[in-house]
Amino acid sequence: MPNELIFILTIFIYLGSVLVLYKLFGKNGLFAFAIFGTLLGNIAVCKCIDLFGVSTTAGNVLYASTFLVTDILSEKYGKKEATKAVKYSFSIMFLWLIGTQLILQFTPNANDYIQDSLGVVFGLVPRITIASLIGFVCSQNIDVFLYHLIWKKTGDNKSKLWIRNNGSTLCSQAVDTLIFTTLAFWGTYPTNVFVSILLTTYLFKAIVAVLDTPFIYFARKLNPLED
Repeated sequence: MPNELIFILTIFIYLGSVLVLYKLFGKNGLFAFAIFGTLLGNIAVCKCIDLFGVSTTAGNVLYASTFLVTDILSEKYGKKEATKAVKYSFSIMFLWLIGTQLILQFTPNANDYIQDSLGVVFGLVPRITIASLIGFVCSQNIDVFLYHLIWKKTGDNKSKLWIRNNGSTLCSQAVDTLIFTTLAFWGTYPTNVFVSILLTTYLFKAIVAVLDTPFIYFARKLNPLED
């Protein structure tokens, strides 16, 4: 299956999953997806792929989907609940960093066959996770701040929801992409590949940010089972 088709499918799968979890479990479903997205995104971002003829990483859609979560929480529950999602995700990522490194410290026995593979994947975790932690905290807090700043200007106006959603997300995604890509990949790839990843990472995140607009409008109408 072509990467481009997988990219399109993942957009609808992940953004759709946010709505399904929200409908079934309310705020807890959104918190769960935020944690899931940040953890799996830290692994997926290690995979470099070609998409529409340019180099980028495989974690863009998944990670960008977490911004839909904080925007829904901001829209329907306020700044406090959106900030709570950021704190939950940060805490779990920190534990993930510690846990993966502890796993590598165990000495494998003669029957083990996965240590080398874990070493490759989890060996990248400290740099990727630390970069992700810094980028995540900065960008998500900026996202929440900007969302409510724009809210004060637009009010609880459904017709201007797209401004709150896209304005906050596009700005915060730029901050996240710059911080994360620089800390995670500078010196790892040739300069031309690094620049390509930097620019295309933001481009594809921006595409997801625009495409998630109908999803936040739909989320505003939802009445979660657990709320």
